[in-house]
Amino acid sequence: QVQLVESGGGLVQAGGSLRLSCAASGSIFSFNTMGWYRQAPGKQRELVAAVTSFGSSNYADSVKGRFTISRGNAKNTVYLQMNSLKPEDTGVYYCNIKYLSQDYWGQGTQVTVSS
Repeated sequence: QVQLVESGGGLVQAGGSLRLSCAASGSIFSFNTMGWYRQAPGKQRELVAAVTSFGSSNYADSVKGRFTISRGNAKNTVYLQMNSLKPEDTGVYYCNIKYLSQDYWGQGTQVTVSS
């Protein structure tokens, strides 16, 4: 069974920064994609950023230039550095890992940006 553990959410003022961390454990295929999704109240879950095990990344247009996703030195870890945060970045952030036909999610961490 694959488990993902997230940390790093919290309350921050607009313009501030937060760093989210996620570690996946279990039987995981070496070639995978890890990503962060978020869900704001009353909205659908959306992709924020994702990075493959080869280091190729993509971002939502709304976070380009402000957020950076990276893989950690430890296997199957991923970070999301969030700078210049805006109130519209508020939501529950979920870590995700995908490989072959498998798709796993973390429990989510709350990010709240006050204006």
